[in-house]
Amino acid sequence: MSLPSRVQLIDVGPRDGLQNEKQPVPASVKIELVHRLQAAGLTEIEVTSFVSPKWVPQMADNAQVMAGIQRQAGVRYSVLTPNAQGFEAARLSKPDEIVVFGAASEAFSQKNINCSISESIERFAPVVQAALAAGIAVRGAMSCTVGCPYEGDIAPERVAYLAGLMKQIGVQRVDVADTIGAGTPLKVQKAIEATLPYFDVDHICGHFHDTYGQALANTLASLQMGVWNFQSSVAGLGGCPYAKGATGNVSTEDVVYMLHGMGIATGIDLDKLVDAGAFISDFLGRKPNSNVAKAILNKRAG
Repeated sequence: MSLPSRVQLIDVGPRDGLQNEKQPVPASVKIELVHRLQAAGLTEIEVTSFVSPKWVPQMADNAQVMAGIQRQAGVRYSVLTPNAQGFEAARLSKPDEIVVFGAASEAFSQKNINCSISESIERFAPVVQAALAAGIAVRGAMSCTVGCPYEGDIAPERVAYLAGLMKQIGVQRVDVADTIGAGTPLKVQKAIEATLPYFDVDHICGHFHDTYGQALANTLASLQMGVWNFQSSVAGLGGCPYAKGATGNVSTEDVVYMLHGMGIATGIDLDKLVDAGAFISDFLGRKPNSNVAKAILNKRAG
């Protein structure tokens, strides 16, 4: 079995992880979390989203957070932009990459952004072109690629349809996302196979939630196909406001522990990563949603 020798992790905790928190998280805490993640060796961090505070109030401090980060050379800072207005606001913060998002499920697209899949792509096309013209990289998040809370199982053909549309408008790389965490290894592999005609394996990221405890298995199944870019969330933060029952993203700590145990390099210091997860978990008043973090913290406590 041939596996990648190195994996690139994108930590989405500051954005995808914190967007659903009901208690306010001050910009200073978010900034400190980003600093701790980059100190642990993360070289890609999804920082915030430029969306209407009416819909996602937790991200209302987006510009303040981006302005407060002490940027490190070699670290890519990305932000989510849902439309042209969001992109214009984001551009002032000088992100390295913007993220546009679509769904492989028509029902989820309507619930999430109030338009069809094709309409969402039409909306994103000028945003993608403006970003590329400004020298900003573009990633496309493909939601519900294996399961949807409204439609159930998603056929690989729907994933291929969305991937083709993303490629058509100039998106440079895509996330194959199991938004509700219902996927299993073979389903995830089929979703990746459906994406490969449009994006090569170097430009596909795995994004797995752990609702049914399948995220690490799905990560391994993706590794077996040559995928070496993955998204995860420190302390297992996150969920999806439009996917009832979806729990957090797979924790970065658990993924790093598995990869290092397989001899796959990440460039991440696990102990510092655990400290970053403990920092934000302490602020939120709960333990990290990571088996690895819990084991390490218990061991430290004696």
